[in-house]
Amino acid sequence: MTQTIDGAVAVITGAGSGIGRATALELAGRGCRVVVTDIDAARAEAVAAEIEAAGGGAVGARCDVASDDDLAAVLDTTMASYGRVDIVMSNVGVIAKGLPLEIPLDAWSSIIDINLLGTVRVIRTFLPSLLDQGSGHLVTTGSTAGLFPYAFDRLPYAATKAAVVALTESLALYLRPKGIGVTCFCPAGVITNIVEQVREYGPSTPIQAPQVPLISAEEAGALVVQGIVDDQLLVLTDEVAATMVEDHARDRRAFLDSQLRYLEGQAQDR
Repeated sequence: MTQTIDGAVAVITGAGSGIGRATALELAGRGCRVVVTDIDAARAEAVAAEIEAAGGGAVGARCDVASDDDLAAVLDTTMASYGRVDIVMSNVGVIAKGLPLEIPLDAWSSIIDINLLGTVRVIRTFLPSLLDQGSGHLVTTGSTAGLFPYAFDRLPYAATKAAVVALTESLALYLRPKGIGVTCFCPAGVITNIVEQVREYGPSTPIQAPQVPLISAEEAGALVVQGIVDDQLLVLTDEVAATMVEDHARDRRAFLDSQLRYLEGQAQDR
């Protein structure tokens, strides 16, 4: 099913940079009005100004997805500015990096609060509006880290992203019959500034990354928007990732063995 997004109102969290910013610009370029939110208000307002300078409609607002009050304020801003919401993208993610026993419990709690419960808060805030109008589209940001194992140096991130994937797929069972599209975007190898959000614990270790090609944030944003238009449930950033998802589903033990060999090869190369 192809969806029309021209004239739609979109709300994006974490849209001050990276994939969120690129998606906001892509949506605006296709005729959407965008509420750009970010924990950094200046970045959100800069992206909104960028959209307006190009002839689009946008509002920038500060939003911490760990705050119910911030999200409620964004909903109020959206309704005051545009009177409706059609597309909602939950796109905030942070990483705690370190060996499994080096990452403290409070770091786990923080990552869960932002990556997983932040997504839940976005859904709880905006879903009533989508349900009331019987239309719209919800996008969550998962990760290939939540689809198959390729690293052990960011366990809280992988665990929360796997939870986001499961949450999204199960929620689709409820929402799609009600006329609301659902997409889970699972990027890998996207060039963004997420390193700013990395908190490292214990001795510094080389970053473990999946064996997929890098793409730009702009390419990722275009994939997200096309996923909305095409009403795709799962959007990946590369065919290699799609093949790895299939291999993992087919034989998890064999896939794990292949990943162990990959990590051993990386270690030897260093």
